[in-house]
Amino acid sequence: MTVYNFCAGPAKLPDEVMIKAQAEFRDWNNTGCSVMELSHRSKSYIEVYDQAVAGIKKLLNISDDYSILFMHGGGRGQFSAVPLNLITENKKAHYAVTGSWSKSAVAEAEKFADITAADYVSTDEQGNKFVQDFDKWQVDPQSGFLHYCPNETVDGIEIFDAPKFDVPVVADMSSTILSHQINVNDYGLIYAGAQKNIGPSGVSIVVIKNELLSRSSDSIPSILNYKLTAENGSMFNTPPTYAIYLAKLVFDWLIERGGVEAQEKINIKKAEYLYSAIDKSDFYSNHIAASNRSRMNIPFFLANDELDKQFLSQAEDNGLLALKGHRIVGGMRASIYNALPFEGVKALVEFMQEFERTHA
Repeated sequence: MTVYNFCAGPAKLPDEVMIKAQAEFRDWNNTGCSVMELSHRSKSYIEVYDQAVAGIKKLLNISDDYSILFMHGGGRGQFSAVPLNLITENKKAHYAVTGSWSKSAVAEAEKFADITAADYVSTDEQGNKFVQDFDKWQVDPQSGFLHYCPNETVDGIEIFDAPKFDVPVVADMSSTILSHQINVNDYGLIYAGAQKNIGPSGVSIVVIKNELLSRSSDSIPSILNYKLTAENGSMFNTPPTYAIYLAKLVFDWLIERGGVEAQEKINIKKAEYLYSAIDKSDFYSNHIAASNRSRMNIPFFLANDELDKQFLSQAEDNGLLALKGHRIVGGMRASIYNALPFEGVKALVEFMQEFERTHA
């Protein structure tokens, strides 16, 4: 039986990456050592690091106007790092709230800055949630930056266009990075925890416009300091070396598949297939407007929630794992990141249809 992992994170890694990592685990590049045993300052490991940087730079078409940082702390670490590094003298920042993760970002940022948090999610006549158009976003031009989350992992809400304002735009792309094409130049800073589309948990990636590095003061803790991290090539302290190596393998895998452009087409196909099955059914439902339906995290609900436990149990028996919805939202959630193949989505839909046939 083939097993498909729909976990929201840490998420499935590409099979090809896991096989290669397994083969190289005890002897990388004929060194007689695992990558995790190499000094992070050794010539051998610097080669791995440089290739990882080159990989994401190619995938996202990142210009030399930006620095790429590999940092500790995951997305929540960046909830602190962003305001600490980017607030200006007036300590003002604007946070767009569109779901659970942007709310968490606000809660952390309020410890360090004067935050204006605005909820931009509304409900249409059909009871579906949608994100208000950018012209409804009232952003104070005196704000040090605008923070938003393009894909809300818990809620299944995605924003596909980039907001454009007269302040630097900061995007938490933890659950959407590398899933579709973006113009990096639209952003002052992008950050992403790795454990969705990049690699294992334990490392986060920051793409920051170089002109913003001067905002980092010496008073910021070194582990979170963007300028210090950039000046030291992410090597001021020992980085999560094996996680960076795995990220490098994922970047190689994506490039071999045709890059983000090719992956986006696959992701659209996967998402449309699952949403179509939900929409054609009276047994399942999704409560997000079509314009903001996430391609990565698809929540859905059974008409009778008393069947939830039975659905999950039988799904696991059929090799369909981690479909339980987040505790805040309930129901089910299928996270279909880059590494989850179309065959997995097809298997899920076939199971859903059979479950409906026998329980409706």
